Amino acid sequence: MRDLEKLKSLKAYEVKEERKVKELDSDGVILEHKKTGARIFLLSNDDDNKVFCIGFRTPPADSTGVPHILEHSVLCGSRKFPVKDPFVELVKGSLNTFLNAMTYPDKTVYPVASCNEKDFQNLMDVYMDAVLNPNIYNEEKIFMQEGWHYELEAEDQPLNLNGVVYNEMKGVFSSPESVLDRYIQKLLYPDSCYTHESGGDPQYIPDLTYEDFLNFHSTYYHPSNSYIYLYGNMDMAEKLEWLDREYLSSYEKKEVNSKIVMQKAFDEPVEEEIFYSITEEEPEDHATYLSVNTVVGTDLEPKLYLAFQILEYTLIDAPGAPLKQALLDAGIGQDIMGGYESGILQPYFSVIAKNAEKDQKGEFLAVLKGTLRKLADQGLNRKSILAGINYYEFRYREADYGSAPKGLMYGLQSLDSWLYDGDPMMHLEYQETFDFLKKAVEEGYFESLITEYLLDNPFEAVIIVSPEKNMTAKKEEALAKKLADYKASLSGEELQRLIRETRELKEYQDMPSSKEELEKIPMLKRSDIRKEAEKLVWEETSADGIKIIRHKMFTSGIGYLKVLFGTDRVPTEDLPYVGLLKSVLGYVDTENYSYSELTSEIHLNSGGVNLSVTSYPNLVKPDDFTGVFAADIRVLYEKLDFGFSILSEIFMKSILDNEKRLGEILNETRSRGRMKIESAGHSAAVSRATSYFSPTSAFNEMTGGITYYHFLEDAAKNFDEKKGEIISKLKDVCRSCLPGITC
Repeated sequence: MRDLEKLKSLKAYEVKEERKVKELDSDGVILEHKKTGARIFLLSNDDDNKVFCIGFRTPPADSTGVPHILEHSVLCGSRKFPVKDPFVELVKGSLNTFLNAMTYPDKTVYPVASCNEKDFQNLMDVYMDAVLNPNIYNEEKIFMQEGWHYELEAEDQPLNLNGVVYNEMKGVFSSPESVLDRYIQKLLYPDSCYTHESGGDPQYIPDLTYEDFLNFHSTYYHPSNSYIYLYGNMDMAEKLEWLDREYLSSYEKKEVNSKIVMQKAFDEPVEEEIFYSITEEEPEDHATYLSVNTVVGTDLEPKLYLAFQILEYTLIDAPGAPLKQALLDAGIGQDIMGGYESGILQPYFSVIAKNAEKDQKGEFLAVLKGTLRKLADQGLNRKSILAGINYYEFRYREADYGSAPKGLMYGLQSLDSWLYDGDPMMHLEYQETFDFLKKAVEEGYFESLITEYLLDNPFEAVIIVSPEKNMTAKKEEALAKKLADYKASLSGEELQRLIRETRELKEYQDMPSSKEELEKIPMLKRSDIRKEAEKLVWEETSADGIKIIRHKMFTSGIGYLKVLFGTDRVPTEDLPYVGLLKSVLGYVDTENYSYSELTSEIHLNSGGVNLSVTSYPNLVKPDDFTGVFAADIRVLYEKLDFGFSILSEIFMKSILDNEKRLGEILNETRSRGRMKIESAGHSAAVSRATSYFSPTSAFNEMTGGITYYHFLEDAAKNFDEKKGEIISKLKDVCRSCLPGITC
């Protein structure tokens, strides 16, 4: 194993276990720092995209959001790097491939990644100093800025609450899906840390004191409570020596009571109705969320961990999935969501009917339990389960996480067991579990899981989320009155103190870091950067007038096929139908397959098909761009022919006339579109704003932005009157985008 003898010779560390992780072609080593008890996990391999992460187990005792506020605050300057915003300054002189921090229900993590050795070392240094030696003890204004503070400009002005996390969580709590997620954990885990909101409930954030904030850091942000992860191609022994010399050796071992308490199972299901706010103009009908949420074992059971991901696909996610389809056919909700939520000690499985009626609760439970009982007794579709297994195995093998480095995702996945005193390699060594599940399909294993965990399991919460008109406005009014009453109770001296603190905080925020402080942030020099760029190697040919581009590179036996069609023949006013077409093709029947059979066929033989609409700007002529309708499929080399044939089936033989199916797709697409906008409103606003002066952004706005969402909203609400027109337009757009193809 790479450097194993060097690691064993390190006096500051004890090697606990080492073994080859064949699935990742990596050497895994578990160590402990002798002086502090800090936990270390290394994954050594040939990946130049190196990852470092330090995390802490941070169970919240209330919903004031102290873990979240600390996550923000420790990155506002430290002893060694006192600049007020190291994030911003680091980006100016870094080639990082990832730089962020995340708060979870029971942990807070600080990961960085870079392909440049000097850059990687710089990032490690800044982050280690940030978490262990933050400026929060010297400057209370950091807490006020990132957490919360009273804001008073003058005696005759109203008193307000402000703060980065406070405002962020007000936005989060405006989404009904977020409110539901919050209450699922609150209701399922009343006696554990999961009953609290680690991100912070705006109602309780102002209860957090500066003293409690500092106490949380001094308690949990200690090497004895840390989980340190290193991944990639580097001298691991050298990195560990540096960590000990610069940071860990300065601390003594400390007993930190951060153990996550196991919630005792319920004797019978619990039920609760909660509310979310809608405006006066929004309708109350078809606006309720019905949900059933059941606890499934623990995160330390690898078979359950994978099997319930596959059951999520089989029961809910796949087009035509039986549980989802049964609820839709019964007219319960316009979108069925949910699935398996892991990453906590006791995961849960949810089934959620969105845009339903409150009085459908009984029917919802009857259809849900009845369908599950039928599936458990009569058996799941074997082809569908095998498709789900193949789909997830392909994803695990491919390890394509988009812009996130795979080493980062491996580290986060290791915490799904490591944080609970399990083996960090438990979920990374997946092949044995997949092999078991493939055999277990024929032995009724998945049906037994449905019976044990989803039917005969009282550890369950039924939650109804109902709309309430102007609830947000009422809360704001109540808050304004509370603040006004508080202001009225203050003496003149106390008011002047708040005015002074408000002014001083603004001055602190406006004052730039000094030149001396800025110079302490480590920056890359030109000499640290390789002069040669990565070379893209391709060959270009054509056949029957169609341009073909081939890239020769190592892809672990996976072939990536991408087919692009120009959208220049589509009239501008019809561009929203191009966006809709990507949600329809592949999710409707074809001449040879039902849409559920089509999905099973795809996932049995490939890593999946993805349809998208995008645009490529002309870098020479800013006003020009190329809009495309794209299809991607990932297959093993020997199945490239299948890739072409299944795309041909989708493009040339899809049946667009099924009004019922089209209505279901429209409702689901509208539902997911709204969720996307609500979860990233800032991005949607930027897209909308730039569409007024950028042709590329205007195209993207019409095919996937707010304009597109308004189109979906109108089409779904008026589907009965417009369905003929919608079908006709989809066929027209199909013919325009895909010349020579009959839709």
